[in-house]
Order: sequence, then C-alpha cells, then structure tokens
Amino acid sequence: MQFQHKKGATLQKRSKRVWSTLLLLVSVIGLIGGVYLLVLVMTPNIPVFFPIQQIEAKSLPKPQENRIYIPKIGVNVVLATGGAEALDKGSWHRFPDRGDPVNSGNFIVSAHRFSLGLTPGQTRIKSPFYHIDKLVVGDQIIVDFSGKRYGYEITSHIEVKPTQTEIEAPLKDGEQPKMTLYTCTLKGESDGREVYIAKPLGEVDANGNIQKSD
Repeated sequence: MQFQHKKGATLQKRSKRVWSTLLLLVSVIGLIGGVYLLVLVMTPNIPVFFPIQQIEAKSLPKPQENRIYIPKIGVNVVLATGGAEALDKGSWHRFPDRGDPVNSGNFIVSAHRFSLGLTPGQTRIKSPFYHIDKLVVGDQIIVDFSGKRYGYEITSHIEVKPTQTEIEAPLKDGEQPKMTLYTCTLKGESDGREVYIAKPLGEVDANGNIQKSD
C-alpha cells in the first residue's frame, strides 16, 4: 500500500509538471501572437515595414493597365472597377459612368486606409492610402487610364461623415471636371472620410512632365 501511495504521488507530480509546461507554452505562444499582432497593427507607423518611397513620374513604365500613382506618398496601385472587392486589388474606380480621365465629370476613386494582413508586407499592400493625410494642396496625382497617362493637382481637402454621399454626386451643369479621392479616417469607416479634390491637368508626356492647362 505504501508503494502504491508513492507511485500515485509521483504520477501527480508528473501530471502537474506536464500541465505547468503546457500552460507556460500556451502563455509564450499567446505572448508571441500578441506581439506579432501589435507589429501588424503598427506596421504603417514603422518606417522599416512601411517606407514612403516617393515616385518620379519620369521613371514610370509606359501605361499598360489602369493605375493610380500618388508620387509624394509612394502610392502605386491598380485602378479597378466593379463592387467593393475592387478595394482588395488596390483602388476602386467608383461610378465610372459619372467620370473618368477621358470623359471628365466627377472621377471618383477610393481605397483602404488600413486593412490588416497576415504579414507586415501584406498589411502594407492592403493599406495603400494610410499616409494620405500627408497630402496638401498642390500635390500631384497621376492616373493611367485606357493606355494614356493623366495628371491631377489637389485643390482642396475636407472631412465628411459617412452619410455625406454628395461627394460622389454627378457634376451639375457648369461645374468643372474633378477627381474625388477618398478613404476612411484612421478612426474607421464609421467615423468618416478623408476627401481630396483634384483638378485635371492634362496628359503626362513620356518624360513625366505634366503640362498644366490654363
């Protein structure tokens, strides 16, 4: 009986060690997972993960597909049409019937401000407009559309509530053609939108020069 008692005590000790080891392992995994999640969330604010590489128009390849470039903040993404899934491709050309670089009107473009990916690299790719708040009046936007390249210049910046859908309204008679570029605020979609209005400058030549029209 004494032998059985000692054996039972030994098994209990082993069982406690196993559970302690498992708890420690789970805690370590949880800590690592938490740190990694924090890194993903902070990726846009860590220069080594999300460097801003300014773009020179003259270095861009010839237009092959519809794309949007914002040289100052290094944006270089596809300009896609369709439903909200277009946002996962880069940027979304909203309501093409209301405007584009060829037919003028209200050329509406939106993209994600911040979207979490599985890696820092994916988070960066999925958050193309994260640094949009660095843009100011006078900064330029370049658009490849239907085989040609067009330039725009930012003329104003406003913040609107999600319910203020008038930013996407078709132009009224007498209104000047424009680009309406927008994304969510850093507080999220339910908080509102950062909106940048830009005027068309005309086509961009092979040397990357944008000739401002009078």
